[in-house]
Amino acid sequence: MAEQRSSAKTIVAIGSIPLIMTLGNSMLIPILPKMRSELHISSFQASLTITVFSIVAALAIPILGYLSDRLSRKAIILPALLLYGIGGVLAGLGAAMFSHPFMWIMIGRTLQGIGAAGTTPIAMALAGDLFRGAEGSRVLGLVEASNGMGKVVSPILGSLIALVVWYGVFFAFPVVMLASLILTWLFIKEKKTEKEPPPFKKYIHGLASVFKHEGRWLFTAYLAGATCLFALFGILFFLSDVLEKPHNIVGVVKGLVLAIPLLVMCTTSYITGSKIGENKRLMKRLIVLGFALMTVSYVLLSFIGHLTLFISILAVSSLGTGLVLPCINSFITKAVGKERRGFVTSLYGSVRFFGVAAGPPLFGWMMGWSRLGMFLSIAGLTFLVGLLALFMIRVNQGDQEGTPSGGGRFESKRKLPVGLLKPVRGR
Repeated sequence: MAEQRSSAKTIVAIGSIPLIMTLGNSMLIPILPKMRSELHISSFQASLTITVFSIVAALAIPILGYLSDRLSRKAIILPALLLYGIGGVLAGLGAAMFSHPFMWIMIGRTLQGIGAAGTTPIAMALAGDLFRGAEGSRVLGLVEASNGMGKVVSPILGSLIALVVWYGVFFAFPVVMLASLILTWLFIKEKKTEKEPPPFKKYIHGLASVFKHEGRWLFTAYLAGATCLFALFGILFFLSDVLEKPHNIVGVVKGLVLAIPLLVMCTTSYITGSKIGENKRLMKRLIVLGFALMTVSYVLLSFIGHLTLFISILAVSSLGTGLVLPCINSFITKAVGKERRGFVTSLYGSVRFFGVAAGPPLFGWMMGWSRLGMFLSIAGLTFLVGLLALFMIRVNQGDQEGTPSGGGRFESKRKLPVGLLKPVRGR
């Protein structure tokens, strides 16, 4: 019983970490129009508060992932959380104290991006270290659900705080950070590795072997995750703007509307992670189904203007995203042994962040170009990525629990280079 309580506390602590990364962007979505008017900046400049954060995080993630393999997960997560909080305070103080605070906000967002790089990807690697089998898939589903729940809560929270002062969201970041830092410090206990980490050259050689044998399906998985986040944050940026201008929906009501598709994604992610276990055939089917739902939804959205119907169809797209992400997380996290897991999952997180960074500015540009063209373009992208997943990720007939091999084929009996696809040991 005591072990179960300890495990539950560990899961809660791990689940708190992705909230940091999520709040870093999603909480700003509802206040971007207000920021634009208060600071007298363009729509593109306002979107940079998300893009800069995301690009910096994307560049820093592989470095912190490598360091987490060499040191420990907590040795990266704890300082990253602190830096994230400091960046929020700096951005908030800049907005409160200076007449032209945009530069200070960008500096603060840059620091937050570096800090965020040490959160979700490292948490995914940590979950893979501490939990195995079906339990590991369940915890990874919870990580994605926590990410999604942050997206659900953050527009509402951002809207509420903005009722007091628009830049108050920056001061909310360190508060949430402190809660996650305490949970991580107290309840995550890493088991010390019995072996020294491999020398740098051997480490790089092992990674090269991973991508040589697993490159095609890993590329597809990385692209799938990036596409989901690109479409999600792009459509949130679009919806935030549309709700205010044509429909005059602002404040908390706006946050609640933005939360509807995110709640669908969060719930679906949790259920998916709980049900997939180690069944890789099921994972592949859910990935393909998820992209099919996204494609159909975006095609339909291009022809629909009624807000209620628009939100309903967007929720179907979010359901597809909730099917895809936990399965991709499970595939990638279990693709390599513990000694290289941090880098591989962090590279995945980096690619996801590039998707987040590209979403708002590209959707902003396409909004000025053509609404029909915007939605049909995104539908075409999700269709192509779904086809890639269908053909590049393969599962042997009757095999549910094989391991990934070259070209994305899941074969349980193929011998692989040392260091690849080692079974995860329970903690």
